[in-house]
Amino acid sequence: MLALTAFALFSAHDVIVKLLGGTYSPVQIVFFSVLLGLPLAMFLLMRDPTDGNLLPRRPGWTALRTFAAVVTGVSVFYAFSVLPLAQTYAILFATPLLITALSVPILGERVGIHRGAAVVLGLVGVLIVLRPGQGEGLGLGHLAAMLGAFSSAFASIIVRKIGAEERNVVLLLYPMMANLFIMGAALPFVYKPMPLEDFGALALMAVLALIASICVIAAYKRAPAYQIAPMQYSQMIWAVIFGAFFFSERVDLFTILGAGVIIASGIYIVMREDRANVSENRPVLATRTRTDTGTFPRASQLGKLDDPSGDDTH
Repeated sequence: MLALTAFALFSAHDVIVKLLGGTYSPVQIVFFSVLLGLPLAMFLLMRDPTDGNLLPRRPGWTALRTFAAVVTGVSVFYAFSVLPLAQTYAILFATPLLITALSVPILGERVGIHRGAAVVLGLVGVLIVLRPGQGEGLGLGHLAAMLGAFSSAFASIIVRKIGAEERNVVLLLYPMMANLFIMGAALPFVYKPMPLEDFGALALMAVLALIASICVIAAYKRAPAYQIAPMQYSQMIWAVIFGAFFFSERVDLFTILGAGVIIASGIYIVMREDRANVSENRPVLATRTRTDTGTFPRASQLGKLDDPSGDDTH
């Protein structure tokens, strides 16, 4: 119930992104999202029990992960702005599949025939959703969602690689500060004045993300990861409901069918990783199941600061 509540709140957060995206550039939304999330990040920094400074121990990987998180934020926010909610989620649900694929070259993970087949099948599901050559064809929104899924997977796999060595506040702050400076530099070119109610919507986004992240942490502390991870797919239900209610969106058969294939593949990978002697790194199970946009501290970072042991897999 905690996990389902968390992903319902995350879905409400994404509805606000879509509502604001009809008026404002993703650059502006990302910038103010980070700005409003920074006080929480500073609070977490003060509570960090580990000694050390804010210089990364693995600067190359940290820079790559920061860049990936910045790309994810702009791409995902843009995708939500221009695509139907259900279609955006269906493409982003490919992230665990991409994490599994990237774990081979980056983590040295051995992916057997079962997980390998699940990845291939899941990517076929993405093609079903996109159905290239049919209808209106691929647009910038589809490409943005696919880029967001890939860059989020890349950022997550880097965290899995260097998380045991790197201070968590470094992983938390660097993407946020990079977003703040990069989006701030671009902001004068796209800025539109925001009335108070729109700024209030941004503040509500920050509150929803905070409460949702706390719920995810609480869920992982009370149940095995393989039970919690699939709860993210409940967002498809909310996408259908919110899409119809707020945006008069209708979900077509191809999106439902493709999403079903992607979800089934993702759940199968999660279940396989939970088995003994299948995975040394458990890269999907060790990822706290929310797209890493760099606009707000991820649940994994919040959880580690609450748990000095740094165990990200409980």
